[in-house]
Amino acid sequence: MATFRMTTCFVLALALLATPCFAASLTDSLKSGKAELKSAGSLAFGPDGVLFVGDSLAGAVFAIDTQDRTATQSASVEVKGLSEKIAAMLGTTADQIQINDVAVNPISKKTYVSVSRGLGPAASPVILRIDSTGKLEALSMDNVKHSSVAIPNPANSSTSGRTNPRTMAITDLAFVENQVFVAGLSNEEFSSTLRAIPFPFNQADKGTSAEIWHASHRRFETNSPIRTFLPYKVNNQDTILASYTCTPLVKFPVSSLKPGTKVMGTTIAEFGAGNTPLDMIAYSKGGKNYILMSNTSRGVMKFSADGLEKFDAITQPVADKAGVPYETISTLTGVVQMDRLDADKAVVLERTASGLDLRTVALP
Repeated sequence: MATFRMTTCFVLALALLATPCFAASLTDSLKSGKAELKSAGSLAFGPDGVLFVGDSLAGAVFAIDTQDRTATQSASVEVKGLSEKIAAMLGTTADQIQINDVAVNPISKKTYVSVSRGLGPAASPVILRIDSTGKLEALSMDNVKHSSVAIPNPANSSTSGRTNPRTMAITDLAFVENQVFVAGLSNEEFSSTLRAIPFPFNQADKGTSAEIWHASHRRFETNSPIRTFLPYKVNNQDTILASYTCTPLVKFPVSSLKPGTKVMGTTIAEFGAGNTPLDMIAYSKGGKNYILMSNTSRGVMKFSADGLEKFDAITQPVADKAGVPYETISTLTGVVQMDRLDADKAVVLERTASGLDLRTVALP
């Protein structure tokens, strides 16, 4: 879900991170050996080709040196029937493949995909990369420079309900300014959690319990996971824009993420019930800033990222929609995951009548 989302607000800081001496120090913190991934979910790129992988089953975040540092011009990618191609490569069938996230390496412009080979807790994690010709390559985890950090209080594993809470220990992640931001569920009483983990990794703290007023549910919530989020500057303040099922948009100031405390987010939009947000990216066009959000049942939403501080907090029940307005992009349907390719284009994974396709689209 989450990726190296290079918003205009973070370009300067990220450019500083990408300087050779600074990036080299971060890469030097990684050690060669086998990366013992138990699952591969959310992906995000940091500097110098370092890929962050959320491993919910292990309750850990991995940093992996892809050694993919050759800069290239942006090139469109198109792969039809991606699940079938991955299945053929891994010696299985498409119904045994689950694609979990997509991230674009901002240096090489290659697309990285996290995959589960098989279904359920016995599934094997796989990381693939795809170049502009559509060639698929599996990243070997047997002897790779990497490091990892354990989350001290991940959600407990349980098979008694419809969903194992442990699979939502990490629901999204992003890298900004020497920190990996991680959303997910903990085993605490108020389980919805946001963490800011310094990189290079040392250890992760308990994180901050995140509470919201969910207007369409007409209640305060502390145990619903953030489904997708985006680091962004709102009114020049570092902010986490987070979205939840049914579909509130909530602001959390980064300065409020204090370990072991609880923070109340500010709900600034309700985008409609009966829907789950999947991914968000930010971009600029025509001198204005926008955010795209893909969803399970409401298409791809586009809303202005300018002036988000001007919207009052939603504190009362809402029957349908309120707050930040949006438009639905009719040319983008079935989008499951997406990431910025460059200033003008994005790579999207979309569900079609024949399966899952990966393709490059112009930013609307």
